[in-house]
Amino acid sequence: MIPLWLVWVLLGLNSLAAGWLFCYGMNAYWLTAHRRGPEQIPPPLDPWPLVTVQLPIFNELYVAQRLIQAVCALDYPQDRLHIQVLDDSTDETQRILKDQISYYTAQGFSIEYRHRTDRTGYKAGALAAAQESIKGDLVAIFDADFVPPHAWLKQTLPYMADPTVGVVQTRWGHINRDYSLLTRLQALGIDGHFTVEQQCRSQRGYWLNFNGTAGVWRVQAIVDGGGWQADTLAEDMDLSYRAQLRGWRLVYAQHIVTPAELPVTVGAYKLQQYRWAKGSIQCARKLLPRIGKDSSPWGRKIQAYLHLTAYSAHPLMVLILLLSWPLLTVDWVPKHPISMIWGTLIAPATLGPPLLYVAAQRDLYPHTWLRGLGTVVLLAILGTGISLSNTLAVGSALWGKKVQFLRTPKFAVQVRQDRWQNKRYRLGLEPLVLGELALCWYSLQGIQWVIWTGAYGILPFLLLYLFGYGYVAGLTIWQWLQQNPLFAKITT
Repeated sequence: MIPLWLVWVLLGLNSLAAGWLFCYGMNAYWLTAHRRGPEQIPPPLDPWPLVTVQLPIFNELYVAQRLIQAVCALDYPQDRLHIQVLDDSTDETQRILKDQISYYTAQGFSIEYRHRTDRTGYKAGALAAAQESIKGDLVAIFDADFVPPHAWLKQTLPYMADPTVGVVQTRWGHINRDYSLLTRLQALGIDGHFTVEQQCRSQRGYWLNFNGTAGVWRVQAIVDGGGWQADTLAEDMDLSYRAQLRGWRLVYAQHIVTPAELPVTVGAYKLQQYRWAKGSIQCARKLLPRIGKDSSPWGRKIQAYLHLTAYSAHPLMVLILLLSWPLLTVDWVPKHPISMIWGTLIAPATLGPPLLYVAAQRDLYPHTWLRGLGTVVLLAILGTGISLSNTLAVGSALWGKKVQFLRTPKFAVQVRQDRWQNKRYRLGLEPLVLGELALCWYSLQGIQWVIWTGAYGILPFLLLYLFGYGYVAGLTIWQWLQQNPLFAKITT
């Protein structure tokens, strides 16, 4: 029997977590509803300015050549284009890059190869080290998994005709959207972020973030913002906010699409999300005091608070799950007014993010969006399944654990026939999967208590946890087994 005082403590924690999640859910409605009409596309520039394209690379054996070829194929005056290859690689990626650079240098391209043997600062360190050799006032950045289309520079640079614009961010596309269910779900989530969140923030004058790639910076905005800094894992978000706090505008261009390769393994996806979660919370710790003192309107500040702390939703989700079983054992708790009020409020708030993703699909694919409604539910399952990993990321950021950049492996996988199982950069089986299996079991025990007590209002949420952790843990183990040559031989 749980002591009465402890019941009230647990009920208070549950209410606090539910209330916090309610804010994020309602904000999803706000962002979805307050987008404006189509953006105004600026006219072409005349003459075209000198621009530098920076390509930060670390051990990208399978995609490095693709990136160089795409950048050198950009439709832009060759004498107005300077390319910086910022290579921190320790494998034969170096040779691939040097061969490509030799070839394109002979074709008349201006390409600078910069190799660091000391990866101090990781990507931020590489960008900062190359700052002094940028040519021109504008710099575009592409990560190794991106493939800029032919007209990308001529579409993007006209936004810089406005001297108040410090950054232009373009929408991410997806090279391998249809490779698997996992890639389709990732594409759905990214589409929602850009088409609704980034678009609304840009249109309404809220602060938003440069997403680290597929964008153009004004060099002066980088300098005014304090330059690239490596004290967070989200150097892109960090510098974005610092530049905007200095008065620079960040513009999002919805109609310009830059295709990229999505992670094809759930381990790589969790690693990517872990880095984003930890980095954004580190930025929140670093920037929120400064934002609070800024003279900007409160509406902009509130959006900044919700934006920078968005990943805290994951530990709140885990907390609610952990509290569910003990509270269900107290027969009067599910019928208490506090539980009923929060149950009534959290249900519609939970629908906020799915509505956001549906709205994005409707905007992007007006003739086929209805076919993908089922995947929105599956995305909620995936998002719940990675909540434990992201909870650890948030905790690491809050406890000030040392910054360590772990790259997301890429395999140049584009169509279903492509294989990743026999390639390098594969990830091992992390002990985290045991925690995911434990939470899957815990959710099942909670469902049993729901059946015994008749508190069926919480059943949909517990089912979400059950399927979420079960899917992520199961897929993690299955993909790990697929990497084993013996297992692959048996199954074929």
